[in-house]
Amino acid sequence: MSEQLKDILNQFPSGIDPDTLMRYLQGTLPPAEQHEVEKYLLDTDFEADALEGLQQVQDPARLQFLLDQLHRDLKKKTAQKKAFREKMGIKAQPVLWAGILLLLLLIVISFLIVHRLHQG
Repeated sequence: MSEQLKDILNQFPSGIDPDTLMRYLQGTLPPAEQHEVEKYLLDTDFEADALEGLQQVQDPARLQFLLDQLHRDLKKKTAQKKAFREKMGIKAQPVLWAGILLLLLLIVISFLIVHRLHQG
């Protein structure tokens, strides 16, 4: 089984391994293990819905293709978002932070001076 498929199927937090899930989808899982997977799915709505959607695919080869495509799209989206966050993020610039601190200090001092002059 490809590493990409394992990455997507590893999102199930229960410890159900990707090979077991794939065999469940293909209908080759022994009844006892199938029951364990179904028991887990009773408690997890999101994973149950995802697995139900994958069960709609009739051709196992097509299923493999869809999972690989899903993984590629997921990696592409997360890479785009990461690049955007890095592009928009403010780098740690000590001069910028010192300037902001100095400006705030001047504003506070100015307010205090104006406030004292207004009272006196």
